[in-house]
Amino acid sequence: MLDFLNDLAQRAVPQAREEFAELQDFASQELGLENLQPWDVGYASEKLREARHAISQEQLRPYFPAPRVVEGLFSVVERLYGVRFEEDEQVTCYHPDVRYFQITENDTPIAGFYLDLYAREGKRGGAWMADCRVRRQTSDGLQLPIAFLTCNFTPPVGDKPALLTHDEVTTLFHEFGHGLHHMLTRQTIADISGINGVAWDAVELPSQFMENYCWEREGLDLLAAHIDTDEPLPGELLERLQAAKNFQSAMGMVRQLEFSLFDLRLHHQASAPDASHIQALLDEVRQQVAVMPAAPFNRFQNSFGHIFAGGYAAGYYSYKWAEVLSADAWSAFEEEGIFDPTTGQRFRQHILEQGGARDAAELFAAFRGREPSVEPLLRHSGIRAA
Repeated sequence: MLDFLNDLAQRAVPQAREEFAELQDFASQELGLENLQPWDVGYASEKLREARHAISQEQLRPYFPAPRVVEGLFSVVERLYGVRFEEDEQVTCYHPDVRYFQITENDTPIAGFYLDLYAREGKRGGAWMADCRVRRQTSDGLQLPIAFLTCNFTPPVGDKPALLTHDEVTTLFHEFGHGLHHMLTRQTIADISGINGVAWDAVELPSQFMENYCWEREGLDLLAAHIDTDEPLPGELLERLQAAKNFQSAMGMVRQLEFSLFDLRLHHQASAPDASHIQALLDEVRQQVAVMPAAPFNRFQNSFGHIFAGGYAAGYYSYKWAEVLSADAWSAFEEEGIFDPTTGQRFRQHILEQGGARDAAELFAAFRGREPSVEPLLRHSGIRAA
């Protein structure tokens, strides 16, 4: 994995330096910040984004009424995998806002899920998919998988539906990707059913893959319609949305590479390092990939909870590796059509149905017909070829 990370760094660092130089020029000329400091970068970047792309999440809300988005999500999945969604109002839910759906295939139930979209008092924040039941063979027969799909969107007011930001739409598609991995499994042993037993650096593949439908015209036409006029998302807004997607993408990539290289190299050392060795290692990694000098008092390593309490020890690279897998998987749909049912069935057969039954690398090669390539990730991220 060190070779993988170093290769990405070699490709991304030159463009990241260009992006940072552009930010410095903008901060100096437009914001009066002659010497851009680390604590100014977020503010200056947002100002540059606004100046360049002139789009906000609030502009997009009227085009994403929650009921339309949910219907569009179901339509995407139905086209890809040939399943159907049916709400079952006979199932008792744990809150009036929660709805229960069955997934059927050939009129036969194969899974179910609770859809819990809105924030409320006492509810944990964030968004996640959790398993209620896994698909497994029991002494009483086959137990079908059931999922909890939970978000914390602003609830509807009165008789008007909730309006989502594009970020929230993407979050919903992401979590539903995890849900599909859990619910479309064909495994009958709990430990390898759904997301169980799936390698840490591959479990985000189905979720990141689903996000792509939130950026393409064909996908957006199924889920975006103005709340008042029912008009689709205008082409000019879509163009600005797509252009903003990869704003400072190289800077973002090298930041993640900094974390990944530090984590992997720290855990790769044969002996336990002391504080000075840890700082020296981080300084070395930053010299390789960072484009913004760290403040002298910066002690990021003391709060990098992912690699200890977060369980990512030597595994932080998995964020980037999962992006490689999802981008390469998406490129197969770009080649054949993003709703191509044959490609959808291959993705279902080799990725979603298998759970942890086989090695993730073997499953991906079976779907794609080759080993993963970083080229689609670079292309989708707007990273120019080195």
